[in-house]
Amino acid sequence: MTDNFFVYTYIVIMAEQTHHTLTAIELLAPARNAEIAREAILHGADAVYIGAEDFGARAAAGNSVDDIARLCEFASQFRSRVYVTVNTIIYDRELQAVENLIKRLYRAGVDALIVQDMGLLRLDLPPIALHASTQCDIRTPQRARFLQDAGFSQLVLPRELSLEEIAEIRKAVDVPLEAFVHGALCVSYSGDCHAGWALKGRSANRGECPQICRLPFDLYDGSGRIVERERHLLSLKDMNRSAGIADMIAAGISSFKIEGRLKDAGYVKNICTFYRQRLDAVIDSAPDRYVRSSCGTVDTTFTPVAEKSFNRGFTPYFLSGKPGKIASIYTPKSQGEEVAKVKRSEGNFIIADITVPLANGDGLGFFDRDNRFVGFRLNRVEGNKLYPATRIAIAPGTTLYRNSDKAFDDLLSRKTASRTIGIDVTLRLAGDRLVLDIADERGNSCSATSAPITIEAAKTPQQQARQRITGKLGETIYRLNNYNDLAGDIFIPAKELTSLRRNALELLESTNRCRLTRELRREEKMDAVFPDGPKLTYHENVANKLAEKFYRDHGVTHIQPAAEISIPGNDMVVMTTRYCLRRELGACLKTGGDSRLKGPLSLRSGNIHLTLEFDCKNCLMKVHAADNCRKR
Repeated sequence: MTDNFFVYTYIVIMAEQTHHTLTAIELLAPARNAEIAREAILHGADAVYIGAEDFGARAAAGNSVDDIARLCEFASQFRSRVYVTVNTIIYDRELQAVENLIKRLYRAGVDALIVQDMGLLRLDLPPIALHASTQCDIRTPQRARFLQDAGFSQLVLPRELSLEEIAEIRKAVDVPLEAFVHGALCVSYSGDCHAGWALKGRSANRGECPQICRLPFDLYDGSGRIVERERHLLSLKDMNRSAGIADMIAAGISSFKIEGRLKDAGYVKNICTFYRQRLDAVIDSAPDRYVRSSCGTVDTTFTPVAEKSFNRGFTPYFLSGKPGKIASIYTPKSQGEEVAKVKRSEGNFIIADITVPLANGDGLGFFDRDNRFVGFRLNRVEGNKLYPATRIAIAPGTTLYRNSDKAFDDLLSRKTASRTIGIDVTLRLAGDRLVLDIADERGNSCSATSAPITIEAAKTPQQQARQRITGKLGETIYRLNNYNDLAGDIFIPAKELTSLRRNALELLESTNRCRLTRELRREEKMDAVFPDGPKLTYHENVANKLAEKFYRDHGVTHIQPAAEISIPGNDMVVMTTRYCLRRELGACLKTGGDSRLKGPLSLRSGNIHLTLEFDCKNCLMKVHAADNCRKR
């Protein structure tokens, strides 16, 4: 593949021809590496997001530009897109390296970059489209409009927003809106969590989150009494918004993002297929309004079940505005699916009411009397008797969960999907030459012509044999939809048809490459004014001189550096969350909760000491690192 292979003219694919009035709906899947990205595409992803060699918000999920280039070529067959995360904050000494990396990614064929640091907009970049990461913290319509005016082509909204808030942002902008639909939840607004850096020297904004929120904490009330001991009080359940997809589309979301760039291939296969089917149901119900944003028919060998992949229990989070119980305070581990209810333990086995088939090697777990999650491996199952690998007594009435389904995992470890492009084929004569016309569902068409042939009448009917040879598509991505034989009752040697078919498919590939398109970066409006006032705090994560210049160009006069540059004090706000621990524990201050749980409240885990501030007017909780911020 040459460097200019993917240098296209600007045109949005789904704005072509008859699709110009339709909303293109995108399923966006995570990829730890290029191989998992390929699996995501085969299982129905319209786009994938993946980290490059550096500067992605998952330091453990980097990939070479060469691997990404090969991925782009693979994705282009289905008009799927490849987005690369360059969404860490950038230090001054790294700016040139980032610029060079982005130029290489552009030549590799990447469709867009997902970015956080505004300094990138002052680099000498190719005209690649930019998406504003969720770490840009786009909570308001005003912030969304500013980022659109700054040149971003797609906005990744915070996980915390409700349908009503999404709809308000939709009114303010005309670029596509992207929202998370499934996966792990950060307790803090993304981009506004500084706990890892302040407490452990590992910054989430640099891709090195130490997951402070998953730790067990003791909760202290205002009198210094421990009211909760060793609970994961900042750890949230995982998101599952599969029931709200139609509502999200109606509110203005067109890109549905699965979280999980550190997940394995089995997770991506299962969850991608799960959401592909649900999105397709909505799209198919309104074909005059919605269309898939990529091409191809996906066939899978399994039935997806979201509960079978890693999860801490599910929540739609704040989608309806009323979150309910959203924390997973008893364990940060995968809970899985409910599979049985214990009747009694006898010796080395357990008798249980089993609701789904279990198998040797399954991983099971339960919550004990202290609400601690205890896991064990199932050695064998005989009827309603379960034989754990190690002897364990479980109280009657206890619910058993399966967080590792061996049969399902084994199935996902094999080839589980194919994706094909439908083609219509016509065979005809043009003088003394054969012509094979092909048109595909991507809008491509081409014609391959043979060398002159000797035309002689056939002794037997030829159409079925010719269709079999012409439609022999083997290991290609193509699927024969329609075949039209206009060549008449003449004899055509099989080798002529085989050669013609190969030439036609090669031409079709070349045609698809020539017609590929890539969105260009939007123009930045220099008169756009930053909407949140002329003063920036460390919460805006300004870590380099070019980011500072960007904000000054847009009306900001005072800029406090990012916490990673200079920790702003020993009592800093390290998390800003819409999750409220008081509400979770039934002690909301708006409903008299201080009488049930006297403040001020604080959390301790080892040498980590956090204090909690409750902003009831804005329904926010702020987590302070009391006096244990990392010294620099």
